[in-house]
Amino acid sequence: MNIFKSLIGRVWQDPNAAEVVKIPAGQLYLVRPGNIRTSRECIYNDAMATIRRVSAVEHHFQLVITRVYEDGDQELLEDEDETDEEKTFLIAEDLEFRTGETDGEPNFIWRDLQGDVDEFYEYVMDPVSTNAPTRAFFETCMYRAMYERKYKKSADNVGDQDLQEFIWKAPEEAAPVHRKKVAVADSPKGKSRAADPSPLLQLPVLVEKEADLFFWDGEAGEFVEHGPVTAKLLQGTGFESWLTASSGDDQLLAHKIADNMNQRWTSKMRSLTWNHLSDDQVMTSWVLRFRALEDYEAFLQGFTQVLWETLYQTAWGKMKPEEQNYVRSANEDVEMQDVSEEEEEDEIQSELEVEEPSDSESESEEEDEEDQPPPLAKGEHNSHLTVGYKGDRSYVVRGSKIGFFTRGSDYSMKYGGTIDGITTTKGKEFKPSQVMLHDQDTKMILKNPGDPHSLYSMDLERGKIVEEWKVHDDITVDHMAPDNKFAQTTHEQTVVGASHNALFRIDPRLSGTKMVESQFKQYVSKNKFSGVATTKAGKLAVASEKGDIRLFDSIGKIAKTALPPLGDPIIGIDVTADGRYVVATTKTYLLLIDTLIGEGRYAGSLGFDRSFPAAAKPIPRRLQLRAEHVAYMNSEISFSPARFNQSETDAENAIVTSTGQYVIAWDFNKVKKGLLDKYEIKKYEDLVVQDNFRFGDDKEIIVALANNVVAVNKKQLTAPTRKSFGAPRRSSRGHSAIVNAPY
Repeated sequence: MNIFKSLIGRVWQDPNAAEVVKIPAGQLYLVRPGNIRTSRECIYNDAMATIRRVSAVEHHFQLVITRVYEDGDQELLEDEDETDEEKTFLIAEDLEFRTGETDGEPNFIWRDLQGDVDEFYEYVMDPVSTNAPTRAFFETCMYRAMYERKYKKSADNVGDQDLQEFIWKAPEEAAPVHRKKVAVADSPKGKSRAADPSPLLQLPVLVEKEADLFFWDGEAGEFVEHGPVTAKLLQGTGFESWLTASSGDDQLLAHKIADNMNQRWTSKMRSLTWNHLSDDQVMTSWVLRFRALEDYEAFLQGFTQVLWETLYQTAWGKMKPEEQNYVRSANEDVEMQDVSEEEEEDEIQSELEVEEPSDSESESEEEDEEDQPPPLAKGEHNSHLTVGYKGDRSYVVRGSKIGFFTRGSDYSMKYGGTIDGITTTKGKEFKPSQVMLHDQDTKMILKNPGDPHSLYSMDLERGKIVEEWKVHDDITVDHMAPDNKFAQTTHEQTVVGASHNALFRIDPRLSGTKMVESQFKQYVSKNKFSGVATTKAGKLAVASEKGDIRLFDSIGKIAKTALPPLGDPIIGIDVTADGRYVVATTKTYLLLIDTLIGEGRYAGSLGFDRSFPAAAKPIPRRLQLRAEHVAYMNSEISFSPARFNQSETDAENAIVTSTGQYVIAWDFNKVKKGLLDKYEIKKYEDLVVQDNFRFGDDKEIIVALANNVVAVNKKQLTAPTRKSFGAPRRSSRGHSAIVNAPY
């Protein structure tokens, strides 16, 4: 390998050389040894391979495979093609990079770290345009990149013997690898096991800044200052990181970076607010206030990186720079715009204690109790709620039964009856995993978890399943959606279906299988689609468990817009009728996307119709609960899929979701002005399963509880205060029990 020493020296030591080495021609394949039908699938028919320096992180390099177009092809594809023109892989030992041959042609092989354990990528090189020395030079550069990442130092003076450890060996030849686990207590001191912070002292420090620490005193209803601390972000192995705060030699807290931290950044106050759930399930709230804006920004950048790596289990450097900017922008503050006096009064009112409900409201809730359905079987509870479009009925799945409720007076719900024993057309009982009203509320489409290739159509007048729609022999129906936003108010027969990596139209009028072959789009990679929503015009927003969002103008085409993941799985998605806004639900926050393109050649168009410029993707906005409110709840946030209110004549003006015992609603008009944390809540004695606005009504919310269905006037939701959360009144207990060293 030393024959390349002088050549490597020239490119490796030049910090301005972003690309270290390139192979101009080849083909990229995805190899699945365990799958007989598609064991080797071509991803890019013409591609080049590059080793690229990650400019933002020292000693990090990427293997980049870029699709190559013939002259003129790029312009033709520009209007349709999704941003999928290159694939990047952080160069590390985990790739298990190796060389070989395929049918006599040289190749490079490496592990697909995002796929199954036996999946690999294979880059087959054109032997005519790439000679043996070039291939060997590329291989050497791969090993040098692995060396630098592992040892965090330059590979300028390393010899062949230093790179031997990175040359892949077959499993029977490889020595076992033992990883040392770092144990750290992560619960309040005195309430769980004693904490030993010494293992953390051995971890590398990503960011270290001086700050002031505050904690939330729920009884006093305010944040109490603890004092000056040194705040650090520590990086462990296996994408595990910690947020710590210490004063001198005394480490005050060590909180593992996780998806339940509910972090909130405020540049105006230079502060980070977050929650921490201890081992014994005590929820607390904390604030770090940094001394200087540059300290705040450095900590924000570091925290965003380690949280993304923790959630996505992938190195930050693997993302493209524009995708990194998109992820960072999700934590940016929103500039308040044109807040009226009326809205300022609302903010003042939100800090006041709320009045008890009126007599009429109390009577309404008592009436609900009188109309409760019969009790469910032991261990069962209500699951899926669907609200009628044409009538006043709402339906809820109750195990293998469906209960229906009708509208009463004064926002009450009356139990109407139960459809017993849901069975297939062959008489086999099942518990629906998804339901959707259809054909002007005369039918209900049900998904049977035991038969993923079919849907079932129920005649609601007869209360019986009358048809089985076999969609496809090989493609599963994991999710379904109406043809368009208001299709359920019409006799539209087709519906939209999605598997984990495909979108398609289903037409029950077809003979045989019901998939419309001309409207079918399947992806090669495992996209893990998790939800579909449609606009009034039938355009589609599709979310995934990976956290990315795709916008389509129609089924069967490549997405016009592909927004990268923030790291959290998306569990639900909705879109306004005009397609301007998308709301995606994760476990701990809602993500609001404005699809209007603000600059470039397609400025003024929506992301459903045109692609955003690569460097000007929309800024995602997080709707989340304030950390002190979560401390009052004393439980983790677990949102149900959020929904806009729906009306065929009026624009959306509210967003509703739930978590635990709480229904939560945002005023959408205020959200659009930047008031992201101004929400209202209502607490129930029972667990809230799901909720949604009554169709055409922006005031009435239908709420499915674990054992009942009720209705509530949005005016009955109140500003979040100690009283509305049901928290106890202030006592004389001191602060000393709250502070001490919460690990």
